[in-house]
Amino acid sequence: MSDETADSLIPYDEIVQEALRAVVGRVLGQVEAWGGTLPGDHHFYITFKTGAAGVDIPAHLRERFPDEMTIVLQNKFWDLTVGDEGFSVGLSFNQLPAKLVVPFSAITAFVDPAVDFGLQFQAVTSEEEPEAPEPAENDEPAAVDSGDGSNVVTVDFGRKK
Repeated sequence: MSDETADSLIPYDEIVQEALRAVVGRVLGQVEAWGGTLPGDHHFYITFKTGAAGVDIPAHLRERFPDEMTIVLQNKFWDLTVGDEGFSVGLSFNQLPAKLVVPFSAITAFVDPAVDFGLQFQAVTSEEEPEAPEPAENDEPAAVDSGDGSNVVTVDFGRKK
């Protein structure tokens, strides 16, 4: 048996990230259903990549935060709208109102400090989108003569590097 971990053909990391982003969507959707009001002391810090595909923020904010930005949803936000792919919200920055559109795939962190809850994500950027898998080179199993008249089939699940 080899000490090397086999490369998975199932993208478990991506599946888990997508499921955890759905948690953010569900929480924000609940706040939207409550009329944009957070219960108790709940409040959210949401960090996202400002240059990620689908992010729409005013130019002055993109200049100020060229890579990543953290917003706080607590008392003064409005027009929270949550969809399958992301959310939009109105916030004030230096007393200037702004509408932000943030896809869930751009989020790198979600924290609710009131209950010590937090999630960290890997941002999905256009360069990081998964490549099409290479054609399998082990489609034809090799028959091995075991010498006792039976046919033993060996399949190599290792990925060629």
